[in-house]
Amino acid sequence: MSPWKKKPAPTPVCCIRPILPCIAATLMCISVFFLFLQHSPHLPHHPVPVTIQASCDVSRGKWVRSEQPPRFRYNYTCPFHRNSWNCVKNRRKGIEEINSWTWVPEGCGSVGREEGILGFDPAMFLRRMKGKNIGFIGDSLNENFVVAFLCSLREGDGGAKKTKRRNSWRGGYFPKFNVTVGYHRSVLLAKYQWQPANESKHSGDTDLKGIYRVDIDVPSDDWINATTFYDVLVFNTGHWWGFDKFPKETPLVFFRDGKAIIPALGLLNGFQLVLSSMVQYIEREVPRKTMKFWRTQSPRHFHGGDWNQNGSCLFKKPLKEDQLDAWFEPANNGINKEARVLNKLIWNALQGTDIKLLDLTHLSEFRADAHPALWLGREDALSIWGQDCLHWCLPGLPDTWVDILAAQIIQQLDKGFEV
Repeated sequence: MSPWKKKPAPTPVCCIRPILPCIAATLMCISVFFLFLQHSPHLPHHPVPVTIQASCDVSRGKWVRSEQPPRFRYNYTCPFHRNSWNCVKNRRKGIEEINSWTWVPEGCGSVGREEGILGFDPAMFLRRMKGKNIGFIGDSLNENFVVAFLCSLREGDGGAKKTKRRNSWRGGYFPKFNVTVGYHRSVLLAKYQWQPANESKHSGDTDLKGIYRVDIDVPSDDWINATTFYDVLVFNTGHWWGFDKFPKETPLVFFRDGKAIIPALGLLNGFQLVLSSMVQYIEREVPRKTMKFWRTQSPRHFHGGDWNQNGSCLFKKPLKEDQLDAWFEPANNGINKEARVLNKLIWNALQGTDIKLLDLTHLSEFRADAHPALWLGREDALSIWGQDCLHWCLPGLPDTWVDILAAQIIQQLDKGFEV
């Protein structure tokens, strides 16, 4: 027997040729995949979290355009999306540009320069919140907020599921960390109900169709029994407190202790009383161990008319600092003044309470470019609602809100707050 191994027979060329296309296709797929990883704006990016200084005021600062390709924190397939805000799916023109801007807080060192406010890491956040529940209570701007929150957190737990707990409007459960997030729709926070003119004591007014009775001292059924379930709560109200929502033929009429308040209150006075009553209720009835936040108003950006007067927001970049007062200062009596007007009342109502102010107004005032505008996911949307210059594109500005809320929650936990 020869000590040398016998050479294997050469593979016939006819056997190699059929698999060459498969090999080439495989190599091409691998190349495209890695190219996609490098350049796709739809892939989440989870940087190392940064610890923010206690003295840092993240509500003040400036928007800086990144030179890097935009990275969407989550993509259009997130199951928690609401269609009219899903600007990637709806092919909102300029969505990449909207996500090219980073909020850089003043006086916060390097925080925000490259990775956003804190370099939000959803898995790290969920780990810190393991076994806890987070609730949002308020109008559709808090819903806009919670959708961004849910889609952001889903990047830390791919097994996230839709859920509705304690009469919530929408929500999600993150099984890997046993965390529930819920949104309870309550546009006025106080209980209100429709009463037709023939059932109302105000029926003498011939133009009156009916009233919305508001019991200023009674929380709405949507959240009154939910607060003990949550370890963190985020409240808001404000966007429904306008004459466009409740015109003179269907006004709000305010009641206290079951009796109509006389003389009748105007909208702002009614808002002030409801705000005071709801804050007192929260202080009295919500457990002290619950971490409580009140979100300031989200500004509107209707230009050339209100939402029902062909107002639009087709801007290509954020407003400049010296433009903000012309848009929002109440003394200028513009159509977008509501945020600053209501914020003063909110700030006054929270004085002396343990409810923390989540100040998101100023940083949002710049972002006239970041609304869904025309791209609402329905062909007839524009004819029905007009442009949406109130809510925000997702992914987009509310992702910065998520950064700030998460930072404040973690900061409170680091200080020893036990939830």
